[in-house]
Amino acid sequence: MVKNITDSVIYIGCDDADLDLFESQFEVPNGMAYNSYVIMDEKICIMDTVDKRTADTWLANVKEALGGKSADYLVISHMEPDHTGSIQAIAEMFPDIRIVGNAKTFAFYDQFYSFDISDKKLVVKEGDSIDLGSRKLTFTMAPMVHWPEVMMTYDSGDRIFFTADAFGKFGTLDTDEDWACEARRYYFNIVGKYGAQVQAVLKKAAAMDIQMICPLHGPYLTENLDYYIGKYQTWSSYEPEDKGIFIAYASIHGNTAAAAQQLKELLESKGAPKVSIADLSRDDMAEAIEDAFRYDRLVLACSTYNMGLFTPMDSFLNQLKAKGYQKRTIGLMENGSWAPVSAKLMKAQLESMTGITVLDPVVSIKSSLKGETPDTMIQLADELLK
Repeated sequence: MVKNITDSVIYIGCDDADLDLFESQFEVPNGMAYNSYVIMDEKICIMDTVDKRTADTWLANVKEALGGKSADYLVISHMEPDHTGSIQAIAEMFPDIRIVGNAKTFAFYDQFYSFDISDKKLVVKEGDSIDLGSRKLTFTMAPMVHWPEVMMTYDSGDRIFFTADAFGKFGTLDTDEDWACEARRYYFNIVGKYGAQVQAVLKKAAAMDIQMICPLHGPYLTENLDYYIGKYQTWSSYEPEDKGIFIAYASIHGNTAAAAQQLKELLESKGAPKVSIADLSRDDMAEAIEDAFRYDRLVLACSTYNMGLFTPMDSFLNQLKAKGYQKRTIGLMENGSWAPVSAKLMKAQLESMTGITVLDPVVSIKSSLKGETPDTMIQLADELLK
């Protein structure tokens, strides 16, 4: 797609509708956008390249946007291959181009690629600028959002903040869907561990006059920027976004699943305004991670398996820990035919997380409930609703 987003800035990114798994792990039913931009001034600057999967389309977009002119600069915001897969192609198209990055950018470049760009490097650091003519591009280092070399760029002409992977989302640009859902799933699964680093960048951004946010994935944001920045403030501080209860269950033969559904119905009958539920064996794990962070309360329901946790729950808890899960209230349900131990094991994992409150009582099931509603489930529901 080639589209003017201001009088001087042209979108030249590509949609990848055929991609099934982003980073070989996250389901993307609506594909993925690899964003790239051209800033037209006395000097012409390209902001990032794209994944090699869409390189041919991108190169055609570059030629169309430039209309026979040559590019003077290429800024590398982030070295992941979905944004740098076409560096060699653009360097060969424009032999005199300067490639702008920081010291870590170029260290990573040499780890990924063998094409020599040593004579093209322009190394920048925090606060450095390049002058394009009527505007300056000023660079802000954003280490660990979500790689150590990440940097963001502020365009003084159109007051655009090019934010690398921050403010991105899953899905192609032509996907008609609410931004928040897929941006939330994207944030917590990809950036979520680095909340403190995101907060540091947001503090820097607060001093800028930003009229547009241009990320490397998902739509460029032109209106109601306080809404998007507010979401990132909430997400990166690990505060719950919504009041609600998320029930995540790992069930072997369906009995734990039935108990989890029974708790959901009980909570709803008691007036719970929002109860979400997920089967960790079958539902999208990335969406389960998203909901765990979204709501202020979580219920973990797990079968005992080989005297340990049933593996989908073990994976879920490990991912929550890795992504910095904290500040939540949690109820536990366990199941086991002869020696249920999953509640004890889940609690042990939760104790390593910050600001977690585990409620009493634990609902302990021997094989199945057979339609009964145990007193412990009623008591747990009441505690969750306090």
